Amino acid sequence: MFNRYALAQAALLSIACGSPAPTAFVYNNDVPNPAITPSPVQNNPSPIVERGLISDAESAASDVQSDVNSVLSGLGSDLPSWVASGVPNFFQGFPTGDAVASSLGLQSSELAALPTNVLNIDPYANWTNSGWSVRFHGNVYKQPNTSVSDLNKLANGFLVNTSIADLPESQQDQARNLTAEIFVVQQPHVAVNTIHLEPAEFQGASGQPGGGGSSNTTGGTQNVTLPYNTTAEGDFDTFVDIASHGLTAGNKTSAIQRLNTYVKGATIGNSTAYLVPPKGLTIVSDIDDILRITKIYEPEEGLINSFAKPFTPWQNMPDIYRNWSTSLPDTHFHYLTTTPEQITRNYMQFIYTNYPGGSFDTRPLNFSDVSATLSIRKFLLEKVFETFPERKFVLVADTSNSDVMRDYPKMATEFPGQVQCIFLRNTSATDSGDKFPYDTSGFKDLDKSKYMFFLNADDLTNLDIANGECLNKTIPQNVTFSYQGLPLGLSKDSGAAISGGHGFTALVVSMMTAAFMFS
Repeated sequence: MFNRYALAQAALLSIACGSPAPTAFVYNNDVPNPAITPSPVQNNPSPIVERGLISDAESAASDVQSDVNSVLSGLGSDLPSWVASGVPNFFQGFPTGDAVASSLGLQSSELAALPTNVLNIDPYANWTNSGWSVRFHGNVYKQPNTSVSDLNKLANGFLVNTSIADLPESQQDQARNLTAEIFVVQQPHVAVNTIHLEPAEFQGASGQPGGGGSSNTTGGTQNVTLPYNTTAEGDFDTFVDIASHGLTAGNKTSAIQRLNTYVKGATIGNSTAYLVPPKGLTIVSDIDDILRITKIYEPEEGLINSFAKPFTPWQNMPDIYRNWSTSLPDTHFHYLTTTPEQITRNYMQFIYTNYPGGSFDTRPLNFSDVSATLSIRKFLLEKVFETFPERKFVLVADTSNSDVMRDYPKMATEFPGQVQCIFLRNTSATDSGDKFPYDTSGFKDLDKSKYMFFLNADDLTNLDIANGECLNKTIPQNVTFSYQGLPLGLSKDSGAAISGGHGFTALVVSMMTAAFMFS
């Protein structure tokens, strides 16, 4: 069985930090590695799998830790690496597969009798010389019939300093539902049944709910079959060419076309595919603490916000995104969160209800080794950049994610001309509960007009994003390019970016509190 410590650790690496805890993403050895369907534009996209992720991650983690140690060496304090890096290391991975079956006492005959479900994550599609190619990705699993009493016991493992019995009834229901989504049994090495595609209902320019910028799609009805079985963890991720069947060619339109997709033979398995033309604007957005209130930097509150309380938008960000959707009607929205795959549906439903619809990326189960923690976001960012080499990108997140702070500026240098704007909510300046240092050194050589650290959602209004206006001049920046939010307000440049410093006592108290809660 999973003790309280293990489950609490399971509870916040994703939800809690948008920071992954990734095993190497490797498909079955007996099938070829799927790769991105070539774009009409000459480029060299990385394959979907086998990117040397672990070794790359170890190298990146080593570099980050080296920098962290050099900054903190004079403090005479043995700070945990997750504090110094800004990544709360509470979440080492949910139980999967046989471990779930064993913990719930499931017999093989009982498992075999359960219906098959499919997490079919909203995909994007690119236009190639062969036509439209859709990146189908998700997970095949079975949902055990877990009793309410067992779900209560399991849910209590995710709740710090409280229990499910102490919560209001609605929050009890959410905690049980989310726990049930975590304790599923993934189905390895199985074929993904036929996927049916058909036009999605037109939602208008604002795309509420679930629309996003899109045209009135009229074609595309067809069935496709994925060429590969699932991985050992039940994951699938591959591009598949689809027939035109009345769809507009990607090089003949700037509008997003939408297709509903259904996995046949699965109890659950619906999603929306977004057919994205080669040219245009894509907004890549994180979710936690930028689109919804999570407080990943406060473990106890982060857990209750993620497992029991209803997902709540942060300030008026839905209005900001709705305005972008209407004023930039052909914009593609892509939501990239490093939340574990098992709880993706909650995030997709939250987006569908509150924000323009769009494609989705999350942390697949194949990424579950701690050494790859700092690599997954960049892996997924590179995938979408390489798939759309002619599109411009707007990147939106917050400063509490160390991988964001490192990888967003890297995208601007590694893909020159593609990053239109970078918008980062400065959580440490607006939320006293955020005690995690963050590093702004990656922004040092970037054009200062291309990024903005902001405090409130309204800071993003009245910007001509389409023409590259990214800086609200009424919002002081004062960025120093070093670690910010260190004890005593220290930084390499003895300054603090945008009101970044925190007191040493508060940091130590935060660390001790977190250590106590998970001991």
